[in-house]
Amino acid sequence: MSLPKGLAEDVSRNLVMVAQLIDEDPEKAYGYSRVALRLASRVAAVREAAGFAAYATQKYSEALAEFRAARRMSGGVELWPVMADCERGLNRPERALAMAGEPEVQKLDKAGQVEMRLVAAGARRDLGQLDAAIVTLQSPELASTAVHPWTARLRYAYADALLAAGREREAREWFAKALEADKDGATDASDRLAEMDGVEFVDAFDEDEADEESDRGDVVDVDVEGDVDVDDEDDDDFDEDDSDDSVGDKR
Repeated sequence: MSLPKGLAEDVSRNLVMVAQLIDEDPEKAYGYSRVALRLASRVAAVREAAGFAAYATQKYSEALAEFRAARRMSGGVELWPVMADCERGLNRPERALAMAGEPEVQKLDKAGQVEMRLVAAGARRDLGQLDAAIVTLQSPELASTAVHPWTARLRYAYADALLAAGREREAREWFAKALEADKDGATDASDRLAEMDGVEFVDAFDEDEADEESDRGDVVDVDVEGDVDVDDEDDDDFDEDDSDDSVGDKR
């Protein structure tokens, strides 16, 4: 709204492309975000989009700078969890944990608080503190039977932490709970369960190719006169008489 109409439309088109491509082609999304940033660097939404595009391409330092700029412009706290995760990406888990204890966390909505909990648990794991990561994830949201957009990811993170700590029976139970809540396929809980149960998936295309190779190996060459070709090594073992008798017997 703060931009002239023509410029606003150009910026909007680039932001739409960022949103459409960020999951399937992060590098292209990043390119569109740079165009939008060049056109309107003083718009908070542009800085936020540029931050997410940089984050998706693991440019964590750049992403953190953009998120900080967007936060200064908007005054909101919604980006606090992803900013903390950028600190993890920069191998600074201690800073992520410090952010998890800041007053900004209390201003987040429920989804933001769960996200912050996930980041803090990840930071604990980065530091090798598996038991602390498990405790960090234990919360009323984890115990709740209600399903929210973040439920599957929270249960999955808990299961993964339990498995890393060697608590396989509990991990399997929570992977199953994650799968139950994962209606959109946000996690690979089904694959993790199958792996724990010793189920091995075979690519059908690989099987077809193997069958074709096998079939080709069974093909027998026939010469133009209809005689069956015998391997060269076997041919060398026959003299002319033996060869005649052999062919006669085959016929």
